Amino acid sequence: MSPQSIMIQGTSSHVGKSLVVTGLCRIFKQDGLKVAPFKSQNMSNNSFVTEKGEEISRAQVAQAEAAKIKPLIEINPILLKPTSDQRVQVVVKGKVISNMDALTYDKHKRKLFKVVEECYQTLGGLFEVIVIEGAGSPAEINLKNKDIANMKIAHMANSPVILVADIDKGGVFASLVGTLSLLPPKERRRVAGIIINKFRGNLEILRPGLDFIEKKTKIPVLGVIPYLEDIYVSKEDSVDLEQKKGLNKKGQIEIKVIKLPRISNFTDFEPLEKEEVSLQYVSKVNEVGKPDLLIIPGSKNTINDLTYLYNSKLAEKIKEVVKSQGIILGICGGYQMLGRKIVDKYGVESDSKEIDGLNLLNIHTSLNKEKRTSRVKARLAGLKEFIDFDEVIDGYEIHCGETKVIKENFAFEVISQAGKRKPFYKEGSVSKEGRVIGTHLHGIFEDNEFRNKFINYLERKKGIKKGEILYLNRDAEYDKLAEILRKNLNLPKIYEILRSGV
Repeated sequence: MSPQSIMIQGTSSHVGKSLVVTGLCRIFKQDGLKVAPFKSQNMSNNSFVTEKGEEISRAQVAQAEAAKIKPLIEINPILLKPTSDQRVQVVVKGKVISNMDALTYDKHKRKLFKVVEECYQTLGGLFEVIVIEGAGSPAEINLKNKDIANMKIAHMANSPVILVADIDKGGVFASLVGTLSLLPPKERRRVAGIIINKFRGNLEILRPGLDFIEKKTKIPVLGVIPYLEDIYVSKEDSVDLEQKKGLNKKGQIEIKVIKLPRISNFTDFEPLEKEEVSLQYVSKVNEVGKPDLLIIPGSKNTINDLTYLYNSKLAEKIKEVVKSQGIILGICGGYQMLGRKIVDKYGVESDSKEIDGLNLLNIHTSLNKEKRTSRVKARLAGLKEFIDFDEVIDGYEIHCGETKVIKENFAFEVISQAGKRKPFYKEGSVSKEGRVIGTHLHGIFEDNEFRNKFINYLERKKGIKKGEILYLNRDAEYDKLAEILRKNLNLPKIYEILRSGV
């Protein structure tokens, strides 16, 4: 028996498809259904590692958490990770197959669609309901013939479609009418409802527009979702960072995150947004100031992003922060940048064979053809001298670089690694004074206690009073999102669409 399905598509990228899918997954789970998310193809540099060492999009992991299931590789068969404006790293069923330009990737789509079908069929045998997410817009004329993310997926699953539009950026009615007018009749017939997202203001003012849309399109508006500012659900791509400028200006501890051109896994820092700290993403020297903590995040093109730091003079500013007693934290690619040198003799990420690092840690990195993707548990090693934390941290590694620590203390000790019997190894490094810290481990700030102890370290260095623990409970956030959607969407109609199909 085939599962029931419903597909969320959008008038464009960044309209809130992921958020709606996440909320519906939690609602269906709350209502007693066995539900899973599904996105055939996702383009994002925010990724996660499953227990089996498979790499998938962080957004689908959040949706799986909302559905209260373990992240399965089948929920995101294809992940595209941009390495430049022209090329992407193609990850299929959790493993890298190649770096490709757009034309090369197009030639692979027929073969990849078979993978998508197989993954969907696997999920169909495990779940009652599948909530499918589209990508971008179904009306991209230049892409439609080879699209494997929108209406072709709806047809494959025989799924009705709900179209989501963003009112915050303006032009919502034109985007809805325009999108629907560009769909051929058989595709337009699949659209069973409309949701308007990111609304601010009095709903009654919007009412004439809603009436017009229903009359014009003959498709019901299923609800209007308010603009949400305090829901902590993982974001999908760097477009979200534009909204984080000046974010969270509270508390005495000042944290800056450098917004690299190819920033990856900025979801690592989402838990810090909930804390009583001032957290900002910066891309210019004059925005850095004298923070208590300056973070260099992960990168999908470490050498090119390190070149960006030099060209923008941010490299000099990073060194100034260390001299002014601030703390530098590099994660993954950001960690590798802190060392003496990065070598890429195989051309894994760049045409440059090597580049001098920031020379703030005595480490040396070589980029390898094989990517390490693994879930790990770790304890503090050298960091224990500075951070009072004795527990085990869950994290994950996603990197091509092998980093040799030449003359520094190791930051962590990995005590278990999924799928391996003897995983014990030292990881990361920390300078003698504790002012420069680097690690390949993603997700360490998800641990509430570790996050609090890390902030306590910053507070001690600044000589201010220890703050309280502000626990981030993602499960409660999914419940909060579900409650908001229940209040603002026509759930009976959505269930009718789900059960009736096309």
